Amino acid sequence: MTRNTRDEWAAQIAALEDAPPARKEPITVGRIVTTALALVEAEGFDALTMRRVAAALQTGPASLYAHVRNKAELDDLLIGALSKNVVVPAPDPARWREQVLDVCAQLRDQFLRYPGIARAALAAPPANLNTLRITEGVLAILLAGGVPPRKAAWAIDAALLYVSAYTVESSLRGETDRGEMLARLKMLPPNRFPHTLEHVDEINAGEGHDRFEFAIGLLLDGLSAG
Repeated sequence: MTRNTRDEWAAQIAALEDAPPARKEPITVGRIVTTALALVEAEGFDALTMRRVAAALQTGPASLYAHVRNKAELDDLLIGALSKNVVVPAPDPARWREQVLDVCAQLRDQFLRYPGIARAALAAPPANLNTLRITEGVLAILLAGGVPPRKAAWAIDAALLYVSAYTVESSLRGETDRGEMLARLKMLPPNRFPHTLEHVDEINAGEGHDRFEFAIGLLLDGLSAG
């Protein structure tokens, strides 16, 4: 087996010193959004700042501003990225209620994965095409189901507002200790809270997203009633 001479070996070592340093991955809008979402998923929406995202990307905030104008634009991009993951089906007049509920549930699950991020959806009207795609799709479903245009438009606003409020509340409260809540309600004086005590089990009922589905269902039932 042929071995390098010592001089050749020394030349290889010297070449290491002359090799250009590894190039840093360029900052892009996609990387900024991915990094921001990872930060929110790990620490919650309150932790999200341009400075924190820049630090995670090992750069300065000025590098981010070359791609994203401000925090408000970043927030809109994040909601757009999550909205892109929601599958909006082709309208089926026979299943319009089920389809709308499914779209709302998908968006709910996206928001719940990133605690508090729905606050970004509440902060400003949607300006992202991925977000508007959901509105367009649900509007098509409702119209196909025979809902008048104005009622359909207002119902979408109400449904998306509820999705955001539901997920924000979940991020603030965390896991609810229903046993503790039930015990506290049962301690109330009967002379002042007779109805609460009589129906305490119903007040405390529901598992998972039962109440979410109930609220969206009520909204859709109102549309069905004309």
